Amino acid sequence: MTNDSGLVNPAPANQVTRALLAFGSALLLAGCSTYPAWLPSAGPSTEQVANLQNPQNSSGIQVIDVTDAVARRVVASQQRLLFSETLGAAVSKAHLIGPGDVVEISIWESPPAALFGLGALDPRVGAATTRATVLPEQMVNSSGQINVPFAGTVRAAGQSPQQIEAVIVQRLKGKANAPQVLVRVTKNATSNVTVVGEFASNTRMPLTPMGERLLDAVAAAGGVRQPVGKMTVQITRGSSVQALPLETIIQDPRQNVVLQAGDVVTALHQPLSFTVLGATGKNEELNFEAQGITLAQALARAGGLQDSRADARGVFVFRFEDPAALGLKADSGVQATPEGKIPVVYRVDLKDPATFFVAQGFPIRNKDVMYVSNSSAAELQKFLNIIGSVVSPVAGVRTLRN
Repeated sequence: MTNDSGLVNPAPANQVTRALLAFGSALLLAGCSTYPAWLPSAGPSTEQVANLQNPQNSSGIQVIDVTDAVARRVVASQQRLLFSETLGAAVSKAHLIGPGDVVEISIWESPPAALFGLGALDPRVGAATTRATVLPEQMVNSSGQINVPFAGTVRAAGQSPQQIEAVIVQRLKGKANAPQVLVRVTKNATSNVTVVGEFASNTRMPLTPMGERLLDAVAAAGGVRQPVGKMTVQITRGSSVQALPLETIIQDPRQNVVLQAGDVVTALHQPLSFTVLGATGKNEELNFEAQGITLAQALARAGGLQDSRADARGVFVFRFEDPAALGLKADSGVQATPEGKIPVVYRVDLKDPATFFVAQGFPIRNKDVMYVSNSSAAELQKFLNIIGSVVSPVAGVRTLRN
């Protein structure tokens, strides 16, 4: 519009300015909880996340305030079984011979030797005292048996060398003169531990009566190829599979359990990470150690909260959680994933000083998403900046007119 002098009428510009300022003031008086949908944002506001637990929301997402009780329940739900609790009761067993083992049998007779008289002299004793016959090495067959001259077929599988010696002596009585027998395993094919994974070398470690332990297997394989803090060691024994961080095994001698024949020791390098988004020092995926980290450590690694943007009451951890961690049953009616987990948002109020103690015990898990929402003041500032970008050109025109 123009006035009688042909210049721009400032009235419409003033009306637009007043309207925009009035709208901004209304938002401020309303607590700045609602802003236009077109306003730029890194994610949902604190109020929008809280509204996920609205009964009218059919997503089934649970919003849980992080308290000391909640943190303890989450920690208890993910507590790993220790090797000392599940595998530590086993003790070192005597070596039992099995199919595939190679044995050597030596037989002695007191003079005058009657049955094995043509055997070679035992060089370790007097020339005329005893004679020893060393039978050729033989492999225990698939049926678990070996053959001994004049003793016949002897069951070897599942027997110790001492038990086999006793059987052979018993069968030679009346045939040989005061026989004595020594059974020696020259090739161990059954009493081994398989060591595989992220070790310097993969190997089969033979077990001895000494009773080799877990860290003996790690050493026999040349150690791990990745940093100790990022490694998990798994023991497979029969149908049981247990895993612990390698650092835990080193720090706690009770977890350095005795190994059993047939065990499989696997070193796993599984990078664990969580994603940080929102008003933090940096937005990225951050790796952490196999030992795990707490919420307090995660916040520190993310660079903390941005003082000019963050809502300290709007720190959230998004996670697919086991219902048992929340005291819920699998059939509680909450929408679950095919793996039986439910979507959960843990809400953290860092305005409460006591929360910093809770944050030191609340665990961060693999694939968690930590999000920090913008404060209402930051959203209002963005809105006022947009108003300023509109009002400033109008004010400039008015200045030029004057």
